[in-house]
Amino acid sequence: MLYGYIFDLLSLLVAAVVIVPLAQWLRLGAVPGFLIAGGIVGPSGFGLITNTEEIHNFAEIGVVFLLFVIGIELKPSLLWRIRRLVFGLGSVQVIFTGLLLILASHLLFSINLKASILIGLALALSSTAFVLQLLTEKGSLTSKYGRSSFSILLLQDLAVVPLLVLVPLLTMPELSIGADIGLAILESLLIMAAVVAVGHYLLHPILHQIALTRNSEIFSATALLIVLSAALVTEYVGLSMAMGAFLAGLLLSGSSYKHQVMGEIHPLRGIFLGIFFMSMGMSLNLDLLLEVPVLSFSLVLLLISIKVIALYPITRFFGLRKNHGIAVSLLLAQSGEFALVLFSLAHQSQLFDNALFEQLLIIVLLSMLATPLLAHWAHRFARKESPKSEGATTDMEIPSGASIILVGFGRVGRRIGEILHTAGHSFIALDNDPSIVKNGRANGLPVYFGDIHNLGLLKMSGIHQMEAVVITLNNPKNTEEFVEFIRTSFPTIPIYARSHNLEQCIELRRIGASDVVSENIEASLELAKMALNKIGVEEEKQDLIINEYRQNYRAKTNQPSN
Repeated sequence: MLYGYIFDLLSLLVAAVVIVPLAQWLRLGAVPGFLIAGGIVGPSGFGLITNTEEIHNFAEIGVVFLLFVIGIELKPSLLWRIRRLVFGLGSVQVIFTGLLLILASHLLFSINLKASILIGLALALSSTAFVLQLLTEKGSLTSKYGRSSFSILLLQDLAVVPLLVLVPLLTMPELSIGADIGLAILESLLIMAAVVAVGHYLLHPILHQIALTRNSEIFSATALLIVLSAALVTEYVGLSMAMGAFLAGLLLSGSSYKHQVMGEIHPLRGIFLGIFFMSMGMSLNLDLLLEVPVLSFSLVLLLISIKVIALYPITRFFGLRKNHGIAVSLLLAQSGEFALVLFSLAHQSQLFDNALFEQLLIIVLLSMLATPLLAHWAHRFARKESPKSEGATTDMEIPSGASIILVGFGRVGRRIGEILHTAGHSFIALDNDPSIVKNGRANGLPVYFGDIHNLGLLKMSGIHQMEAVVITLNNPKNTEEFVEFIRTSFPTIPIYARSHNLEQCIELRRIGASDVVSENIEASLELAKMALNKIGVEEEKQDLIINEYRQNYRAKTNQPSN
């Protein structure tokens, strides 16, 4: 049994390693590469993997991690500000688009009304995983059209709850859909409120106690436990796992431990998302596609056209400019992974026959494959509207406006932070001592817990957009290790380090520090200046002697004088 799973895993990895770089070279993007790779190793391809259902269930963890990362990056204040877009724009989009697709299914293709209701509402949903991944790759998640798209996707995830309830209701002889769905929505809101309330009072204390152990492996396990537990709880009570993960991320978005948690989760998110997209590719029935290619592509084009036509006037009504409205409409014109889940349930409930089910799968997957091209057009339209503002908003950046990372927030780091604050410059501080982090946060300072050797943590801290890294660690060995690590990982960023003596200054410069300050020499110079002043040496001569000594000392460390 174990051999079979390892063989499946190797097949997925080999396909990903070969196909995804090729797709990127052809400028198709990584996600279509994963979909194509899944199709190649799946039943319709070489048939290397046949247990697609198990792979798909396992791969849903990728969507869970994605929504957790989105939630933890999203400030609650921003979510409150976009509530009109979420519950206004999002609700109208699902209802209006769903109605048009229901009419098209029932009137154009003579599909019975019950099946048409589910088809229309399911196809009205877009691919959360796909769209958010593409927005992240293009750096457009915080743009105007990116936030509008995210708002609609968030409401669509909420809409999955009543739609899951709708499937068994549609199989009943008589329906009381309105009352049942209303009750399901009310129950869902109460459940989410309970999850938020429990998480608010438990998550931060738990992470604080785990951080005190100074055990990075246990912290990693705790981060996974939080994400998967939240997903499992919401799945158990009838919500989607993705919604539970999003709520857990949102609860941690204001925590001092969020950067470290993101650093642990982010690599796993990439791996599992890749497997998720490959599992989608495995669902594609290539034989049916080859039998009726014109019909399949025509249906996909019809779906995309209806969704664009429905979305554009809605976005304009809610205040989006012309090109931003077009961008949102194009970006969300595909169907998504939740449609696959709903169609699978409907097929199992015998609401669909097998032929209709397989044709719907092809439509959904082909529309997802068209998404990178649609996203490219969307991005171009959005840039035409306001090229200077795209990606400029910092509502979701962590932290907003920060230009310096302080590594270590003990006595020296805290003083530097206070000076930067006095000068009006934002910064972010990282420290692996939870007590220091707690004290700093209590005073309103942007201090976060984290292992500084975690590459994911540094990326989540926004190191790519920082102007410098200032290292104030008290341990010489740790300072040297980190300078070498940061210089290897980020070759161009300036690094300023605290040193203890001449020998360490020389070593730090050798391994990549841009500039180094020895706390011993600076203390010695200040004390010498006091002594010179006491014995009556003129101030001008004092400065000359001290500066000359400093320059000679810095020359020994091969540093340029200021």
